[in-house]
Amino acid sequence: MAQNCHRPPPSGVALVAITLLLPCFVSVASSSPPPSSSGGTSNNIKLPTDGAAASSFTEFVAENVELYNNVSTEQHKYGAGGKVWDPELLAAQGMAVRYVVSPDGHGKFRSISEAIKAVPDGNKKRIILDIRTATYKEKVLVPYTKPFITFSGNPKNPPVIMWNDRSATHGKDGKPVGTYGSATVAVDADYFMASGIHFKNTAPMAAPGSEGGQAVALRVYGNKAAFYDCTIDGGQDTLYDHRGLHYFKSCHILGTVDFIFGFGRSLYEDCAIMSVTKDVAIVTAQQRSKSIADALETGFSFLRCRIGSTTGAGQIYLGRAWGDSSRVVYAYTTMGKEVVPVGWDSWTIQKPEKSGIYYGEYQCSGPGALPHKRVGWSLVLNDAQAKPFTGIHFIYGDSWILPPPHLA
Repeated sequence: MAQNCHRPPPSGVALVAITLLLPCFVSVASSSPPPSSSGGTSNNIKLPTDGAAASSFTEFVAENVELYNNVSTEQHKYGAGGKVWDPELLAAQGMAVRYVVSPDGHGKFRSISEAIKAVPDGNKKRIILDIRTATYKEKVLVPYTKPFITFSGNPKNPPVIMWNDRSATHGKDGKPVGTYGSATVAVDADYFMASGIHFKNTAPMAAPGSEGGQAVALRVYGNKAAFYDCTIDGGQDTLYDHRGLHYFKSCHILGTVDFIFGFGRSLYEDCAIMSVTKDVAIVTAQQRSKSIADALETGFSFLRCRIGSTTGAGQIYLGRAWGDSSRVVYAYTTMGKEVVPVGWDSWTIQKPEKSGIYYGEYQCSGPGALPHKRVGWSLVLNDAQAKPFTGIHFIYGDSWILPPPHLA
């Protein structure tokens, strides 16, 4: 629904002015919700206010700790947990093959899409695409029928995969592609890996409140996907962490509004999370919701990350609740001065302290780490509360996370 919104004022304007403007932001779900979602979310945002958390929240926290304390030994619907290696993954690794992709013809394939097309449906081998440094102007899909594909680039001089679709872009059927269809690279297959790749959406930066401005650089729906030393680069809705177990290690993620969103269960370790606007940025819109069965066990955990701004200005919210039980935790993370004191936004949730929203911080540092000024329904975690989120056990990684392949 169109709204009469204006760009936020320049940085330095009182926070109350920003509060009045945030309801103009377009929902990440306004164009096309995930296939298993029952519908999109509203654009009306109720910003958090300081206040004491309800006593019932203590009980909710205790239940959450009990549920996740032994996470690494549980069976999980996405696959076996614990330290027993995924047998399909081990078999695929034992049959690894490597192909060179280079637009200059010095390889088996000139484009990434051409290489993926050559992978057979039902593939059971680890297919390593050695993507040589270049700019690849193509829209890439890794279909669900082609698991075990790896994109391998040079982290010091990475290949760039770029496209410029946004939510309002018309597809072949003449209709807008929506947020879901705007992705430069979409990964629907399981066991995907990328190392040293720059994923980029080059659509013009959308002004806050503009309709159809969502522009995804990377959408990940496949399970057990890992990303190393990658750059995920865009504006609004940069990284669609759609669904599944995902691991992001030493990545750079750049954007503006809701630039990490979805209902994945993901660990971000040693990543740089950077706003690219002088206005207001919101890092996460995690979609854990009681109304979506697959979302109930999900959440985003940020471990030893860095949050800041490439512009040296603007204001950053740590997240807003896309769903009644949104879950995000930051641990050992350095927060720049741009992080606003209240930290979090409840979006459309009227009583976040009773809804199941779980927003926590643990041992964070930097000028933006102000736990005593956060909204009353967020948490400063103690050791026991933080433990379930501060390691690869959060994503059952003992059974599937492998290091990236060596460069050829």
